[in-house]
Amino acid sequence: MLITHDTRCALDTVVDLVNTAPEDDAAQDGLPDVATLAEFVRNHEISDVGVLSEFDLSAVRKIRARFAAVFAAPDARTAAGQINELVAAAGTTPRLTDHDGYDWHVHYFAPGASVADHLAADCGMALAFFVVAGEQERLRRCEAPDCRRAFVDLSRNRSRRYCDSRTCGNRLHVAAYRARRKEAAG
Repeated sequence: MLITHDTRCALDTVVDLVNTAPEDDAAQDGLPDVATLAEFVRNHEISDVGVLSEFDLSAVRKIRARFAAVFAAPDARTAAGQINELVAAAGTTPRLTDHDGYDWHVHYFAPGASVADHLAADCGMALAFFVVAGEQERLRRCEAPDCRRAFVDLSRNRSRRYCDSRTCGNRLHVAAYRARRKEAAG
């Protein structure tokens, strides 16, 4: 599957956005305030974003939940319906652009769109490409029992199971190794 630079950036952004959501009521929100949202926008080099407000923060949290539902979708039809709703509500206006030193690429958000509509349009289209390519199952949640972070499995054979093999994957492999050693020692 060919993934362009702008699609890859949108995928990274949507994964990071989904992973800011608190896992439960006791966990802290990864987007607690407008300043943190502004930092998120800067870190992900999201262009054409004006001054952010509490309204933007609330709207981004709402689409974050809708993106989380795409990662939890049981099948492509469900994911497609959720993506269609996100992209349609954002009022997509595809246009070619070459800004900030990047070659030609497509922006799906309308000029002057809110940050939430910008994310819904560009990130929604990035996820749509996976559904169109028959690769919806690559939109996953970490299989570690104490982690449910979202990720996109870009491995050749669709075998990635953990959000980060150095943390979640390694931790589970070490635990399994220790359990086998303990059992063998009897």
